[in-house]
Amino acid sequence: MKSRVGGIIHAYQKYDPASFPPPTQEPPDLVSPAFEQAMMYGNYRELSAEELARAVKLDPSQIAGLGPSLDMLRAMLEERKRRILETYEAKTVQKKARKAYFNSSKNVRVPKNQEKAFRQAITYEQPYIIEQIWYHADSDNSELARSLMNISARMSDKHNLEELESKYDFTGNESMSIPKALQIKEELEKIDELLSQLEQASKDAQIGIIDMEMLSEFADKGDMQKLEEMQQQLENMMREQAERQGLEKDPDGKGGFRLTPQAYKIFQGRLLQRIFSELAPSRTGRHQGDVVGEGAVELQQTKPYEFGDSVANIDVPQTVINALLRQGDERPIRLRSDDIEVHKTRNHPKCATAVIMDMSGSMRYDGQYVNVKRMALALQGLITTEYPGDFLKFIEMYTFAKMRTPGEIIELMPKPVTIHDPWVQLRADMSQPDISEAMVHPHFTNIQHALQLARRNLATCDTPNRQVVLITDGLPTAHFEEEQLYMLYPPHPRTEEATMREAAMCSKEGITINIFLIPSWSQSQEDVQFAQRLAQTTQGRVFFTSGKDLDRFVLWDYVQNRREIIS
Repeated sequence: MKSRVGGIIHAYQKYDPASFPPPTQEPPDLVSPAFEQAMMYGNYRELSAEELARAVKLDPSQIAGLGPSLDMLRAMLEERKRRILETYEAKTVQKKARKAYFNSSKNVRVPKNQEKAFRQAITYEQPYIIEQIWYHADSDNSELARSLMNISARMSDKHNLEELESKYDFTGNESMSIPKALQIKEELEKIDELLSQLEQASKDAQIGIIDMEMLSEFADKGDMQKLEEMQQQLENMMREQAERQGLEKDPDGKGGFRLTPQAYKIFQGRLLQRIFSELAPSRTGRHQGDVVGEGAVELQQTKPYEFGDSVANIDVPQTVINALLRQGDERPIRLRSDDIEVHKTRNHPKCATAVIMDMSGSMRYDGQYVNVKRMALALQGLITTEYPGDFLKFIEMYTFAKMRTPGEIIELMPKPVTIHDPWVQLRADMSQPDISEAMVHPHFTNIQHALQLARRNLATCDTPNRQVVLITDGLPTAHFEEEQLYMLYPPHPRTEEATMREAAMCSKEGITINIFLIPSWSQSQEDVQFAQRLAQTTQGRVFFTSGKDLDRFVLWDYVQNRREIIS
């Protein structure tokens, strides 16, 4: 008798391998949405569990039953929509709404000084004018006020039903009353919204985007229960993956997430992978050949010993193997110079970099400040993993310049514009004890102060390879003259001269300034020419890049520059 294969199948934590992604599947990326949220809003707004679930995209095919369930719900909604459109016609109710609107304006008595405006509002259907006349009524309960409210309501009905008729293709014969037509419009719009949500969920399993309360108005209770169970499973998985990827719940119990060092490491690694994966094999990137020579970093590759090579780098196992292969069974083993193999070495000189991040008021346009922060995190990750001996400092630039740690970068935000005059000429004596930074308009661009701070930090680095990476969108609008802070807009030659003097001091100390010029709505040829003059002062370069490509350009240039330094 053939023995039966026996055994016990255990179920841990209600894990169902038939209907939920297996543990071997690539886990969803929760870190990137969390960081994008943090870079966009800083510490002004936390990422909730619901927002995180909506941001994460999964493969729906990995969740058995999800696809058919969503398809069934979509088919049900589409069938309901089809029946409505095939039952009713919308021309008649549109005429009713038009008639009700014009009837509501008859016999309405308005003050003589407002009769012209009233007729204009009725003729051209302007709710704003009706609202203005209503504000001038004697009281909210007056006959005029009530009549105007009625006109406004009928005008709204007319506009809504015109939208209904133009938006949907009714083919039926049954006419509708105005309340019924408005109800049908609301129902059709709900169906369209749910169909859009279900279609999106079928692509990336984002069940969290589905409005369950709205869907329950149309779906059966059993279908809703199954979908809610899947949603709960996904939320549990998200919570577990969030903990594994370094997203911790806030201790204050508000439901938000806090970014840990582990999350930083994961996000920076993914940034670097995205940036460098776009490089073709024949183009510039981290695939450069080894730069070998007498250095401190020992490589795995070996080469035959040559006169002058350091004996400290001898590959003893390979040297003995070479001798054995040459001698065969002959004993004792005697080494010759051509048996000796030594490890190749690489010289790894240090590079010192100060990154100036523009956080002035103009950086809020097109979310450019987010691209700057993303670049800074990517560069910090690159240097930490690839060039741990390099020196890197970050400087926030606005009306002032401030040193920032890597942990503070994600919370930086563009400074609010606090003065809107087209012509600004301000001076503040910062040596006065009664004047503090909080009293000064923060949204100006002080490149001179930022370069000064960068120069002082780089001066302590014992390496000839020192550079400033300046990321900005145009001309400076603030500068210091000793303790006097000048804020001048439009950009003034006095500010440019002070900035160029500071650049000349950088050049004198052997510091190169490389400028990454981000596009801005107000950018002109003068901005470009200033950037070129500033870079040329220190034999630097100007890169013209769109904000979204900033991280790629900065990191590629850094890697390329390191190759040139080594070679």
